[in-house]
Amino acid sequence: MTVVNTGRRYDDETHARLAADAAQVLSRYPDTRSALLPLLHLVQSEDGFVSPSGIAFCAETLGLSTAQVSAVATFYTQYKRRPNGEYTVGICTNTLCAIMGGDAIWEDLTERLGVGHDETTADGKITLERIECNAACDYAPVMMINWEFFDNQTPESAAEVVGKLIAGEPVAPSRGPDRVGTFKEVSRVLAGFGDGHANEGVGAGAPTLRGLELAREHGWTAPEYPSGTPDSGSAPLGGGDTTPEVGAPQSSTDRPAAGAQERSGAQEKTEHRTDDSAKES
Repeated sequence: MTVVNTGRRYDDETHARLAADAAQVLSRYPDTRSALLPLLHLVQSEDGFVSPSGIAFCAETLGLSTAQVSAVATFYTQYKRRPNGEYTVGICTNTLCAIMGGDAIWEDLTERLGVGHDETTADGKITLERIECNAACDYAPVMMINWEFFDNQTPESAAEVVGKLIAGEPVAPSRGPDRVGTFKEVSRVLAGFGDGHANEGVGAGAPTLRGLELAREHGWTAPEYPSGTPDSGSAPLGGGDTTPEVGAPQSSTDRPAAGAQERSGAQEKTEHRTDDSAKES
């Protein structure tokens, strides 16, 4: 495939450094095209956003057109197409967080910072985002900073944390690493390079594990199948032969208990795919 030459290119030193990192990324993928997502994070860790030079680098490295790379970079919200702040502060305003105080936090921070959704403060410190569910409803309302969790927030506590970031003071999330990395640092981690902060802090706290504890207290378990993968509709719903007749009403006691499975808070994930149909216009 012919790569479109945009005339934009990193200087030789930067290009060589990124190329060495990109080679490590490509070595993890049998199909090099699949490396596009981590490479976009890599160039974002260099520039603080997916720059024209970054687009050209990814296209050159993977043998794609710049239009194909841009199609992916504009699809996922973690990729920024203009300079991002040092810290992305995301306020969840989805239903549960909103009624628990997320809307109030959002209104307070927009007033304090003087910016709205996906806007950056004049000093380049904070990019403010209004975000959807972070899969951390058990800690609502939740604020995220560079995709690290800050749980059970109030307008006052959120403002205090953001104030520390603006002052250049380190802050630690409620769960996860000992400190929040900068946007560029976290982008490099998302590209697949460790930062030495793995396995720090609490992963799943008491509210997250409460369903698991209840299941153990009451002896609730997932259905057990005699062998292989069960066919849909034929699996027992509990111990013994308790499968209801077709069309028979199902009582609440026949269903496996909700919340019996453990889950942990999840950061925004991206699908490792590209759009084969993306073409230059």
